[in-house]
Amino acid sequence: MAEKEWHTMFLKRNPELSIRKPEPTSLGRVTSFNAQNVEVFFEKLADVMDRYGFTAAEIWNVDETGVSTVLKPNKIVAAKGKRKVGAITSGERGTKVTVVTAVSALGNAVPPMFVFPRKQLKKHFFNGGPPECIGAGNANGWVTDEEFYQFKQHLMKYVKPSIERPILLVLDNHSSHLNVKTLTLAKENGVVML
Repeated sequence: MAEKEWHTMFLKRNPELSIRKPEPTSLGRVTSFNAQNVEVFFEKLADVMDRYGFTAAEIWNVDETGVSTVLKPNKIVAAKGKRKVGAITSGERGTKVTVVTAVSALGNAVPPMFVFPRKQLKKHFFNGGPPECIGAGNANGWVTDEEFYQFKQHLMKYVKPSIERPILLVLDNHSSHLNVKTLTLAKENGVVML
């Protein structure tokens, strides 16, 4: 590791650099986000939009994020003015509570779902949480097929899609989104998944 004096002088010689805290980014996310995958996604989005003509109120994005109770990346040297700085981290380290929510293109949101790393879900886990939030618990706190199915039912309770009035649900390719039970629920209730 460089000494403090050398580091200070290095930053003075390179005023375009500063100390930044990187965002943790999994290796899987880094390798999956590429030009070919992005192009395929936008082609499919155009096809779905042409077929259904969804309005902004009918377009919803669902995502999960794990909030770690342990892992915090160290600060690093990066270019000044750069908005985001990433650092690859291990997804297996630390305890995580997963938050799942959906937001429409209009900015409306469904109350979130929390997935706790506990086999027994307790009511006090929700103390101080957002109104109408729901939760689940499993051994690792990650979203599995069952938790995503539960969230899909929660989403439909608030958004009220139907075959006559479908919605577009934009999500990533997490394995829990591809469960037959979940896909059947979507199809029967007018939820087009992309």
